[in-house]
Amino acid sequence: MCLVGSISLSTAIFRVLSSESLNLFSYPQQEMAATQLTASPVTMSARSLASLDGLRASSVKFSSLKPGTLGQSQFRRLVVKAASVVAPKYTSIKPLGDRVLVKIKEAEEKTLGGILLPSTAQSKPQGGEVVAVGEGRTIGKNKIDITVPTGAQIIYSKYAGTEVEFNDVKHLILKEDDIVGILETEDIKDLKPLNDRVFIKVAEAEEKTAGGLLLTETTKEKPSIGTVIAVGPGSLDEEGKITPLPVSTGSTVLYSKYAGNDFKGKDGSNYIALRASDVMAILS
Repeated sequence: MCLVGSISLSTAIFRVLSSESLNLFSYPQQEMAATQLTASPVTMSARSLASLDGLRASSVKFSSLKPGTLGQSQFRRLVVKAASVVAPKYTSIKPLGDRVLVKIKEAEEKTLGGILLPSTAQSKPQGGEVVAVGEGRTIGKNKIDITVPTGAQIIYSKYAGTEVEFNDVKHLILKEDDIVGILETEDIKDLKPLNDRVFIKVAEAEEKTAGGLLLTETTKEKPSIGTVIAVGPGSLDEEGKITPLPVSTGSTVLYSKYAGNDFKGKDGSNYIALRASDVMAILS
């Protein structure tokens, strides 16, 4: 009887120990599986966060992240929000050095005959009003002030300057050297060139070929000869002193074919403004 009881007791103890052993060995496996399941979202989140350029580490709180709570689309929205920059509103623009601020003249919406032009056919304006000027520049030991006064109506080089929008109006910041001349009327023929600029009335192109064939406007060769109708005061030397230009009003000159800025007067005549260095010869 005692032997049977001992065997039963031993069997019971063995079963209990076996059950505990199984639980003991299965617990780490369950914990490992749980760790693997929870580690995967965290690993994916770290990779996603690594691709977010420009985010500071302090802007992300890992304590608030829960596995599986953040999707890819939420990270995309976070990226857009972090990358957005709101431009500050400025109240004034002060040009520096030899630069000037110009209020751009609006493009012509009609032709001289009153025909409305579509936006694609409107030429880019090259004129405007000077609204602010810089303090000038220094050449050698001499301080050179801006010669263009505030309020002057000017014509500038076609691709010069940097365009900015100020008070909902387009403006241009450019150097004084990019100003072709001052225009006080509505007709380009009255342009007063500045610095080393020369203003030329272009000779009329040949209407016919040598064989007598009429040429269309598109086939006419652009002439590079014209009559000087106005010249600037001159260029500045190394000491900042003005050097007079080698050409004078009334001279017939030959100039570089692709130099300068082209204009058309109200009477249909063609004009060109270019630097004196682009004049190749005086014809007589």
